Amino acid sequence: MRLAIAGAAGRMGRLIVKHAKNEGLAIAQAFDIVEVGKDAGEIAGIGRIGVQIENNIEKLDADVLVDFTNPEACLRNARTAAEKGVKLVIGTTGFNAEQRRLLEETCRKVPTVISPNFSIGVNAFFKIVEFAASLLQDYDVEIIEIHHKMKKDAPSGTAIKTAEIIRDVLAKKGKHLELKFCRDAKRGEEIGVFGIRGGDVVGEHTVLFFGEGERVEIVHRATSRDCFARGAIMAAKWIAEVNEPGIYSMLDVL
Repeated sequence: MRLAIAGAAGRMGRLIVKHAKNEGLAIAQAFDIVEVGKDAGEIAGIGRIGVQIENNIEKLDADVLVDFTNPEACLRNARTAAEKGVKLVIGTTGFNAEQRRLLEETCRKVPTVISPNFSIGVNAFFKIVEFAASLLQDYDVEIIEIHHKMKKDAPSGTAIKTAEIIRDVLAKKGKHLELKFCRDAKRGEEIGVFGIRGGDVVGEHTVLFFGEGERVEIVHRATSRDCFARGAIMAAKWIAEVNEPGIYSMLDVL
């Protein structure tokens, strides 16, 4: 598999380069709008690998493109990949509804894994939350997430996906709740999803089920971004063997 990495100079991009190299994958290309012309391995802190960072995605020539960029760049990259028949692994978050629609429309043309979080633990967390929601349908539900102060989107994509999982489970049981991302008045029939930003927190997500006289909390804490990179590499290896175009999740990978 010939791997290309978009956002190679970013926090996640550097880790993807590192873990891909550690696992013996062939890094064919690296893209970013910063550190252009520099060796992707040196930027990642693993020494020269002979792959310079480029800023023209039109030069894409690989089997799989891993994208950790921003919504606008990701849409451009996905369109180029789909036109060239390059498979995709997308970990970019922060899309608005229209961007999400366009992304999904594009990604159905090639085998694509899209996930707001590639951590194996978080994807287990999703299933645990789904099960808990099916049992605690009469409980009030709130979600709190904490990330480092540099994170651009809030709430996190992981928190939103968690809320959507709970909402969909409860809808099947006849309880229809809206997602609420801020609150300045009395609580209604909703799932509150709140983002907290500060320091260097890698990522923490807490789901709280409030009952009468008791509270259930389900928590996932990431202490290193390595878990995200390892999951993304796992997804890249998996999608490389998939021939049916369409959108897959990290749960499909697992």
